[in-house]
Amino acid sequence: MRSVHAKSHGLLKGELRVLDNLPPVMAQGMFETAGSWPVVMRLSTVPGDILDDSISTPRGLAIKVLGVEGGRLEGSEDDVTQDFVLVTGAAFGAATAKKFLHSLKLLAPTTDKAPGLKNALSVVLRGTERVFEALGGEGGTLKALGGYPETHILGETFYSQAPMLYGPYMAKLCVAPVSTKQIELSKSHLNLAGKPDGLREAVLEFFTANSAEWEVRVQLCMDLEAMPIEDSSVRWSEELSPYVPVARITASPQLAWSVARSSAIDDHMAFSPWHGIVAHRPIGSIMRMRKLAYQMSARFRAEHNHESNPEPRDLHTLPA
Repeated sequence: MRSVHAKSHGLLKGELRVLDNLPPVMAQGMFETAGSWPVVMRLSTVPGDILDDSISTPRGLAIKVLGVEGGRLEGSEDDVTQDFVLVTGAAFGAATAKKFLHSLKLLAPTTDKAPGLKNALSVVLRGTERVFEALGGEGGTLKALGGYPETHILGETFYSQAPMLYGPYMAKLCVAPVSTKQIELSKSHLNLAGKPDGLREAVLEFFTANSAEWEVRVQLCMDLEAMPIEDSSVRWSEELSPYVPVARITASPQLAWSVARSSAIDDHMAFSPWHGIVAHRPIGSIMRMRKLAYQMSARFRAEHNHESNPEPRDLHTLPA
């Protein structure tokens, strides 16, 4: 399994459509011209172990766009994919790769250990986080350790956190729900007590009769002092530079998770911000370290499972 984001809650097939008549500054890279591309979306939670969903941690969204043309990044020269790797929270949890490694070393010994203790701790941390937010704050560390609110994953907004090139500019990216039903979900509590796979069940239930729609938004760097590139732990000011919509992703009603689809996506696909085109090259210290870490992780997983996992060129074989 993956060393992080091991548990998937939704595995979706959808379509990304670049919006018409974007202003020239926003019409960059794969968003340069209007058009549509097939996408795979993987909804997950952060830990590297398969935990009950009552242990509430930050969520992730990995997107793989297929059929993207343009000069390719090193290591993906023969591919046609563009990946976006996103999580809840607008800023990364550590300022430098060294500090992030320190936090990983603290978490690693607890993986696959003491699930009952983690569940009890999560209950306490969620209560603490609610108090913290009532006082006007937000505890990123509390959320990461198990204090994340029990909300529906389809109502979440996901962020790249670390920057990337956007043609000749530098930017961060977010994906936000825009359908009426998803916006309603973002404001409601999801009871996960006694439901080990409650998030997955909620996603499956939603897609039995509903479509989902997200907006892809881009935030350009306007001030290198206030919006640093090398320190991804700084949240970029939306007053200085608001997020601007550039595309929509839609996912029609479907079987949103299955063993067959898990085999195709969880076991045989890897997501990395370094799968893509030069116009969207990841930048900054965290992104540079991700290149090595993601390559090593994907290679280790493929070798350990005796699998070859080439980048997909279409979705014809993806289980319906």
